[in-house]
Amino acid sequence: MLLSSRTPRTAALLAAGVSLAVIAAAAPQSATPLGVGDRLFPHLGNPGYDVQSYDIAFTYRGDNSKPLDAVTKIDAQATDMLDRINLDFSHGTVRSVKVNGLRADFTTKGEDLVVEPTRSVVPGQPLHITVEHTSDPVPGKEEIGWVRTKDGLAMANQADAAHRVFPCNDHPSDKAYFTFHVRTPKGLTAVANGRSVSTTRAGGTTDWTYRTEHPMATELAQVSIGHSSVLRREGPHGLEVRDVVRTQDVKTLDPWLAKTPAQISWMESKVGRYPFENYGLVIADATTGFELETQTLSLFERDLFTRAEYPKWYVESVMVHELAHQWFGDSVSPRTWSDVWLNEGHATWYEELYAQEKGERPMEKRMRAAYGASDAMRAAGGPPAAPKSPAPGEKISIFRPVVYDGAALVLYALRQEIGKAAFESLERQWVGTHRDGTATTADFVALASQIAGRDLTGFFDAWLYGKKTPPMPGHPDWKIEQVKAATK
Repeated sequence: MLLSSRTPRTAALLAAGVSLAVIAAAAPQSATPLGVGDRLFPHLGNPGYDVQSYDIAFTYRGDNSKPLDAVTKIDAQATDMLDRINLDFSHGTVRSVKVNGLRADFTTKGEDLVVEPTRSVVPGQPLHITVEHTSDPVPGKEEIGWVRTKDGLAMANQADAAHRVFPCNDHPSDKAYFTFHVRTPKGLTAVANGRSVSTTRAGGTTDWTYRTEHPMATELAQVSIGHSSVLRREGPHGLEVRDVVRTQDVKTLDPWLAKTPAQISWMESKVGRYPFENYGLVIADATTGFELETQTLSLFERDLFTRAEYPKWYVESVMVHELAHQWFGDSVSPRTWSDVWLNEGHATWYEELYAQEKGERPMEKRMRAAYGASDAMRAAGGPPAAPKSPAPGEKISIFRPVVYDGAALVLYALRQEIGKAAFESLERQWVGTHRDGTATTADFVALASQIAGRDLTGFFDAWLYGKKTPPMPGHPDWKIEQVKAATK
């Protein structure tokens, strides 16, 4: 057979005296999407390597409907022999790829970028990948990946969308450090996760650089670009608090943002020291239908703070929901997406506890209502720790009520079962033990059993995996509402 082109790998083999016939006979199978075996997202993430850091550069020219030029550099370590390297990437054009300094062939398959290095990579070998590409803010059915705001862009990458923005190993089990470089036209402001490293103005552009001090899951990356002001204040222990808002909204939004330091202090009183280098909100003038706990810089819709029908206690409790995620979901990330109940259940728990303590909204009332609806939530979305797969074309549809109120209900039942003191000890030990890492439902069950001094496997199996909701400890009078059968 004849090969239609002489690729870098082919050229290297020919130079070594290997015949075309031998090369063709030894050619690997066609490129295929891979995954790390996540039950909910089978093709998400990639085996064979462990990412240590990302260094990502974006050039934004002022039009949020046009692709950004970008360069993504990935430092990783191979864990397997790699003749091919799969990265998650879509919504962009790849211009070139280098692996360990050498140009590499590449193709796309599904939502994977499949790279064929000139030389195979052996286990334990450093892996340096550079991808020159565009990053396309293409609107779709869901506002995930790049979110277009009225004055620029922001990111919303949960759960399966960071690879719409940059090539990556897009699964929370592979956390890494991030550096962002963003070039914008003069007059725009770019802010990203972590601390500001430098800001350089030259001619008609500004270069902004940010770096994280803690590892981060790809789904938590945040870059905001717009006509923004950065509001700064001090949190507990001298913590840097910075918020990003449209300059014209500063007067309207600052009274809400001024509440953040006290909210951080409140969370610290429950679970311990805030886990990152800084915190703040980026408030986007966009409609997403959600708020998002992007690490150190949570994403909020402007409407949450400006619509008169939202009472003060509700707005503040939503702020605390995303703040609580900095411990539960960001610092301690889920090993698989089936563990998402640990994120959302805990964030909902502290949202409700804050509303009870600060807004006089009794948690027990909401928990009793959730208990009554629990069988219906399980029928619609699956049990809390075994949620149903996302609907086709709706990646964020795993975020159903069962992983919010349904999962918070599990925590309420656990506190009833083991007592308030043991429960509070569990919460603190959980975020302390697994800080900057990933953890599973099994890890939570094991720690809870250890603290309770007895095996809680049966309790958790019923509450986390049962199709029906168990009796609530301490509340024999609580009843489940009957789930009506669907009728034509």
